[in-house]
Amino acid sequence: MKKVLFIATVVKTHINVFHLPYIKMFRDNGYKTYVAAKNDYDSGVPEIPNCDCYADIPFDRSPLSLRNIKAYRMLKKLIDDGGFDIINCNTPVGGVLGRLAARKARKNGTRVIYIAHGFHFFKGSSVFSWLIFFSVEKLLSHITDVLITINKEDYDIALKHFKAKRTIHINGIGIETGKIQTCTPDRHKLRSEIGIKDSDIMLVSVGELRALKNHKTIISAIAKLNDGSVHYAIAGSGPLKDELLALAEKYGVRDKIHLLGFRTDVYEILKSSDIFCFPSYREGMPVSLMEAMAAGLPAVVSTVRGNTDLIKHGSGGFLYSPDDADGFADGIQRLVSSSELRRKMGEYNQERIKAYDIQIVSKELADIYF
Repeated sequence: MKKVLFIATVVKTHINVFHLPYIKMFRDNGYKTYVAAKNDYDSGVPEIPNCDCYADIPFDRSPLSLRNIKAYRMLKKLIDDGGFDIINCNTPVGGVLGRLAARKARKNGTRVIYIAHGFHFFKGSSVFSWLIFFSVEKLLSHITDVLITINKEDYDIALKHFKAKRTIHINGIGIETGKIQTCTPDRHKLRSEIGIKDSDIMLVSVGELRALKNHKTIISAIAKLNDGSVHYAIAGSGPLKDELLALAEKYGVRDKIHLLGFRTDVYEILKSSDIFCFPSYREGMPVSLMEAMAAGLPAVVSTVRGNTDLIKHGSGGFLYSPDDADGFADGIQRLVSSSELRRKMGEYNQERIKAYDIQIVSKELADIYF
């Protein structure tokens, strides 16, 4: 039986968010499926549907962490003993350690595929990022059979500078547009549980409470609006919870900010909201934004790669620099003031996101894998 190994830094917030349809695809095509990733669930062995064998590898998100030495050794032993036909590397650390650990296996015929969910270097990032991460990716491209990019900026860079055997661009990792569009939540009940009235305007973000996601810009924008009907809900957990609540308290909008924690009902939350906000400093191809578009929401987002692939300024929403709280406030206000504009932009996004449907992306990946 053929074998495939999926590698990523973590299970809960990566493997189980992005790769379950493709693990199933391999199993349906007769492969024994393996996953190597850190267990980031609070307790117990993680449930990974259609995964035959799971290896808990103690990856650290920081590429400079010494703990990754142990992770590399464990991963290399798994690969050397595994006899894999395909190794699918994901996430920055998983992508680096996976390709390094697979060098021997690759010489013996294993195909090594790396999906770049967003390079750590990008237009506007620091010189350090370009010196370190660009150089690492360039070196590792020589031991990569297929480099898959999911946004236009990364694809252009990889095609011009890197030496993978094949470099391919796909439209993200696919979302279930039909399932999202047909989702019919009890809007009144969900909003009531959060503490938002039906007549209020509900802004929503989906993402971890980390500095990279930059939720503070939206909190600042809401303070500038000074509109009691505007509420902001964030679906996601993370270390900045107390800091964001303190910021909201400082700006006098604590009662307008709703931190929902990690949620499994994101589709229902999106369909119960009015405007999607996404002020991230860095993205690859944001699934949460794609899902919001499929849910028919207009979007106010930052001008970073991935976001700019998806949102056309003035048609599906508005784009501003991540720290431009005044700009975000203006874009939000324009949408708050016009239900018709929200409707038109939401419909535009629903049509635009069809090209990113999981059925289309699955076919593209199947052509690569098989």
